[in-house]
Amino acid sequence: MKVIVLGAGIVGTASAWFLNQSGHEVTVLDRQPGAAQETSFANGCQISVSHAEPWANPAAPLKVLKWLGKEDAPLLFRFRPEWLQWRWGIEFLRQCTAAHTADNIRQIVAIAEYSRQTLQALRTETGIAYDSLCKGILHFYTDEKEFQQSMPAAQLMRELGCPRETINTDQVIAIEPALAAMRSKIVGGDFTATDESGDIYQFTTGLARKAAGAGVDFRFNTTVTRLLTEGSGAAARISGVEIIDAAGRHQVLRADAFVLAMGSFSAELARPIGVDLIIYPGKGYSATYQVTDAARAPTVSLTDDGYKLVISRLGNRLRVAGTCEINGYTRELNTTRCEAITRRTRELFPDACDYDHPAYWAGLRPLTPSNVPYIGKTRYANLFLNTGHGTLGWTMGCGSGRAIADIISGRRPDVDFAFTGMHPAKKSLSATTTPVSA
Repeated sequence: MKVIVLGAGIVGTASAWFLNQSGHEVTVLDRQPGAAQETSFANGCQISVSHAEPWANPAAPLKVLKWLGKEDAPLLFRFRPEWLQWRWGIEFLRQCTAAHTADNIRQIVAIAEYSRQTLQALRTETGIAYDSLCKGILHFYTDEKEFQQSMPAAQLMRELGCPRETINTDQVIAIEPALAAMRSKIVGGDFTATDESGDIYQFTTGLARKAAGAGVDFRFNTTVTRLLTEGSGAAARISGVEIIDAAGRHQVLRADAFVLAMGSFSAELARPIGVDLIIYPGKGYSATYQVTDAARAPTVSLTDDGYKLVISRLGNRLRVAGTCEINGYTRELNTTRCEAITRRTRELFPDACDYDHPAYWAGLRPLTPSNVPYIGKTRYANLFLNTGHGTLGWTMGCGSGRAIADIISGRRPDVDFAFTGMHPAKKSLSATTTPVSA
């Protein structure tokens, strides 16, 4: 078949790769001048199966209330006169029950573990270099209550086959000696040896080059304006996609199947044709520092629970990312939030990096209220979803791409996940709370 993939981030690029490997003729459209130019450009770079606990959990509502109005809070919610934002917020609160949280964890862990294994196989197959580290992820806590509250999730992870082990302060320092200056503040942690980290931009652009070499047609500087439909009911199909190409010309491109992988912008494109996606952008920040003293910089990928930051060593760089701003589609940098990242990183690793010349960045994470992405079919026979991966696009990207290629090729993916439009399916946000399924 001829397949058009909308979006060239990690999810869209992986989709294109696996569709090509399945024998399809693939075209990828993206408004940017190259692959991985938006949310996949400079994120936290963790492949983190173990910390897939959704933001919507029983402790979240009180935290959100505590953080309201604090400019440097880990989660900053700016109320806007947008129905989608309010609807997203209401559904987020609905997902905060213990039962929903446990179900969502199961869904996320399933696709994340499948994706990690897919990434490992793809790394071996392609030889793409991307500053990967396979030394696990260490999550440390500086608040005793938060540490205690983390244990049920860690136990559930272990029950699901993910080796997330709860450890004490001495074990935290033994795994990452660069945290020694924080010993008196760290109350414990958990460590998952099977987790990884690596530069998502390097990997995605490398995979795009490999895909192009295998025959995938990447069309950059191309803006998708709308999806065109034909037929009704069970016969409804996407007849084409309207674009403005790199030369400024309006065109309609035809294909046998279409994959929507446009992250935060997926909902806006899908809404006019009646595909209802509850995806809202969560602006995440990152800072990249040059390492000046390798002995003082961490060598294990870290998660700082108190500040909701992830820290990854990328060769001679240190990437620190996190926080979330629910504030529409703007990517404008908030100086207060940027400075808070540097202040915390300097506190953790004094004299390890050049903190005077950070490279700040912001990207829009495509958040579903449950953190469970939309992957699978829609009520249009030839429109498929691969979007809404939130903060776990890198963690889930390769597996999602492989899964959607299987679905389009008429195969059921080898992973127990509630794919949209697939029957029977397990209960999940992506399968039950929106009219996406056929």
